[in-house]
Amino acid sequence: MIPPLAERLRPIKIDDFIGQKHLVGPNAVLRKMIDSGNLSSFILWGPPGVGKTTLARIIANQLDRPFYTLSAVSSGVKDIREVIEKAKNSQFFNTPTPILFIDEIHRFSKSQQDSLLGAVENGTFILIGATTENPSFEVISPLLSRCQVYTLHSLGVAELDDMLNRALSTDLELRRRAIKVKEKQALYRFSGGDARKLLNIIELVVNSVEDDAPVIITDAKVTDCLQQNPIAYDKDGEMHYDIISAFIKSIRGSDPEGAVYWLARMVAGGEDPKFIARRMLISASEDIGLANPNALLLANACFETVNKIGWPESRIALSETAIYLASSPKSNSAYMAINDALSLVEETGNLPVPLHLRNAPTKLMKQLNYGKDYKYSHNYENNFAEQTYLPEEIKGRSIWKPQNNISESRLKDFLNKLWKNRF
Repeated sequence: MIPPLAERLRPIKIDDFIGQKHLVGPNAVLRKMIDSGNLSSFILWGPPGVGKTTLARIIANQLDRPFYTLSAVSSGVKDIREVIEKAKNSQFFNTPTPILFIDEIHRFSKSQQDSLLGAVENGTFILIGATTENPSFEVISPLLSRCQVYTLHSLGVAELDDMLNRALSTDLELRRRAIKVKEKQALYRFSGGDARKLLNIIELVVNSVEDDAPVIITDAKVTDCLQQNPIAYDKDGEMHYDIISAFIKSIRGSDPEGAVYWLARMVAGGEDPKFIARRMLISASEDIGLANPNALLLANACFETVNKIGWPESRIALSETAIYLASSPKSNSAYMAINDALSLVEETGNLPVPLHLRNAPTKLMKQLNYGKDYKYSHNYENNFAEQTYLPEEIKGRSIWKPQNNISESRLKDFLNKLWKNRF
């Protein structure tokens, strides 16, 4: 059986690796590791199809080290312990430290990650992890502190060009076909910077044409082939990002039916429920915000519920929260306010804190008028005393702009009574 094109083209030397020049280019960190042979544990973080697994294999191959692999989807603590024992038993005098590669390391539970700590710390193996999720959220702190994190990026047009040219010029199966590339836009658009997806699409288009007929690759041909062969939900692929985008936009657009439909697509595809819950937390802050502050409370409760009960019951909490968020009034005033405030900070720099707002714990500070004339709000009627809270240089600048919804209208009315129609 002929392996897929992506597997046939997988490089085995660092010089043949396409992309990630910031990691593998001249004098880059992974290139130096390979050249020096001084290897330490690290985690590769990046989108699908950018070479995480390939890099790990290249490093093991060029350094001639034993290479063990585990997938976090199918491996448990027992499998980890077995690999640790194998690694210990393979070490003899002057033998290099083996490499353990863990794909989707973010899917390991805390106990699974804990079981790696001792072996990483005492040098039983060098750990290389791969993840599409932010390691800061998904990898436990003790393990993260023992590993460097290197970020990989989606391939650009020039790199996709290199990949396409290499496939057509070096792959024996493709070279026996008469292939002409007339248009590339659809190829690159559908691949989304994912080298594996690009090669899969090329193979799909080529296989759609009879063996003895020429293959003319056009945008229309690529689109037609993909429509006839719909790509199933891939929680590590482009559809992962497309569907979560449709889900969040359905919530933002106040369509609970659309939100539940896209949620069902993710549930049926085996998406990580924590990923879905985390995105709803972001949406509750960014898209609903002060129009319904309870949305953030419910989204946080949903996240906690998902962490406690897992599949399949957590689908109910996810559905409840998605419907609630989609049905809530919307406001991005908090989101816009922090962005405007950050722009203001960047524009004006480190403006001094007004003296009356400064703390004065020492006699010297009091002599320098720290805290002088500060009005303690609770000593005044309605627990409010009008005074300046912004630096003098930006006094009067508007940062938070209430939007037109019941909740923020109430806040606006309350504040305007205090601040004499400032808002």
